[in-house]
Amino acid sequence: MVTNQNKTDIGLVGLAVMGENLALNMESKGWRVSVYNRVVPGVEEGVVERFVNGRGKGKNIQGYTDVKDFVASLSSPRKIMMMIRAGSPVDEMMEQLFPLLAPGDILIDGGNSNYEDTNRRVKLAEERGFLFVGSGVSGGEEGALNGASIMPGGSAKAWPEVKPILQSIAAKADDGTPCCQWVGPQGAGHFVKMIHNGIEYGDMQLISEAYWVMKNLLRMSNDEMAAEFARWNEGKLRSYLIEITSHILGHKDERGEYLIDQILDTAGQKGTGKWSVINAMELGMPLELIATAVFERSLSAEKELRVNASRLLRRPITMQVYDRPTILHQLASALYASKLVSYSQGFAVLQKASKEFGWNLDLASIARMWRGGCIIRSVFLNDIAAAFEADEKPEHLLLAPFFREEMESMLYGWKNIVAEATKTEIPVPAFASALNYYYSLSSADLPANMIQAQRDYFGAHTFERVDQPRGKFFHENWTGHGGTTKSGTYNV
Repeated sequence: MVTNQNKTDIGLVGLAVMGENLALNMESKGWRVSVYNRVVPGVEEGVVERFVNGRGKGKNIQGYTDVKDFVASLSSPRKIMMMIRAGSPVDEMMEQLFPLLAPGDILIDGGNSNYEDTNRRVKLAEERGFLFVGSGVSGGEEGALNGASIMPGGSAKAWPEVKPILQSIAAKADDGTPCCQWVGPQGAGHFVKMIHNGIEYGDMQLISEAYWVMKNLLRMSNDEMAAEFARWNEGKLRSYLIEITSHILGHKDERGEYLIDQILDTAGQKGTGKWSVINAMELGMPLELIATAVFERSLSAEKELRVNASRLLRRPITMQVYDRPTILHQLASALYASKLVSYSQGFAVLQKASKEFGWNLDLASIARMWRGGCIIRSVFLNDIAAAFEADEKPEHLLLAPFFREEMESMLYGWKNIVAEATKTEIPVPAFASALNYYYSLSSADLPANMIQAQRDYFGAHTFERVDQPRGKFFHENWTGHGGTTKSGTYNV
């Protein structure tokens, strides 16, 4: 029997890596925590027992294997954070919890759920008298334990109740601000986390391409590359991913060999990058760099196909001698500029989603939430926040004065790296995608007039004219024997 004196402040469901570290983080901030994990058949020592008798021993953490006892242990309004696999497991857990809850109790989904699932769950929970928070959590194992970037959204009435706990366990930016603020209604929190992960895909692909240019164009050793990434991390490129790349390149395994050289070149993915691209397409927004990163992971998984193709599709390798300092300077420019494109594309999708869904997202606040704890934390997030806080907010991030000047100063080195890599048969698809996006964005005229002419020729899809007002559509009888009937005008 749980007495009132023993009631805890928050419950946590799921004791995998993220769950148990978040529980420890909460307890270290003075919160009393109940934890629950389903009993796994065939496991001699239960997950809960292992945790409370191990890392949780002697701490203000109560463990439960019965969901009824777990819920009963919580003070009202009950706050239950689920750190379980996205998809049907969340729905199944909610159905187990609903009969045990009281009006006003709060469920928090801290997994990587699809924002549309969160939209549905917020509505379902509120219809039953409960509150639901869909919260992105970024930072991995270290962030969960020591401070993550937390992006909550959903039932706004829940925020005052969960704010003290979530902000206490969040990372703190250099100015002391917690990297956790209310994002918006419905699935806004999970949408923002999805875009965060999409940018993460882009960042990782760009860094891997920079590593590949160093290794294959400049023939740098692992130690030399590690030192260069460490140097980059002291300037404009300072970020978590640049920092860990330096550590990875210098790391040796138990045999004294560089571990990076022993890792098979096949990258996995769990879906959030793909979701970012799909939802950007649904919103009609370009997200080419992140799409390229997603597709490159898919291509990397086709290892046997690539090995066979490398034998059959022979390429004449052109080896040249390069001035290393010059190329490294240009490579840093290419990486920095391409990263800015990745972030600008991500924020453009957030702008469109905010307008489309009526979420009223605070883009500056989101940028500041990503300054600490999360995987894509970078030094220029302060500059992004400042751009969106300016009196004249930019129509597009790259049009903000600071970023416009930064891009112009990086352009020469950026395009030279893409050209040199292409000439020497080194694949840099993300660098090239970012550069071509920049070219297209900064072009007043594009060849899309040809595409629209073709669409009208074969499908009577109409076109606008340069000598007529926007929004006025025309159809041409291209063959001389077609009719005047035309298709309706719409864009998906």
